Amino acid sequence: MMDIYIDRLNENDAQALFAFECSNRRFFEQTVPGRGDDYYSFGTFEIRHKELLKEQEDAISSFYLIKEGSGIIVGRINLVDIDPINGTAHVGYRIGEPFTQKGIANEALKLLVNLAPELNVTKIHAKTTSDNIASQKVLVKNGFERISINEEISADTGQKLTFYHYSKNV
Repeated sequence: MMDIYIDRLNENDAQALFAFECSNRRFFEQTVPGRGDDYYSFGTFEIRHKELLKEQEDAISSFYLIKEGSGIIVGRINLVDIDPINGTAHVGYRIGEPFTQKGIANEALKLLVNLAPELNVTKIHAKTTSDNIASQKVLVKNGFERISINEEISADTGQKLTFYHYSKNV
């Protein structure tokens, strides 16, 4: 089991995060909708990075980098759409290809769930595609329950995707 920690996203992360996203682009696009070619030009990436930091400042979202002991980025995990009135948020995560199947997503989700109350989040929602078995296992292992299934047409590919929706009270 790799020793990991989660680190709140900050301004100084832009270059290392850009490198992480670029080197994992092909891998990520196999399981999640792509982010478009623009995202992979550093100028655009930097603008988006600043937008995320602003969102974090406004407490709409909380973004974390998953790092291993020496500080190398191995993944990302985020709480987005934080609703302080209802105490809800949505979780999303992605693990870099060389770091999959090492229990990292499981461990990072556990760390994030433990942090959630500090962000006034008492219920976390998640969704994953029906064919993303690894993600489903991580959610169930962390006490998330599947609450619904729906189909959506992918904005990028136009193909029909089946999504499983989960939630957990923290």
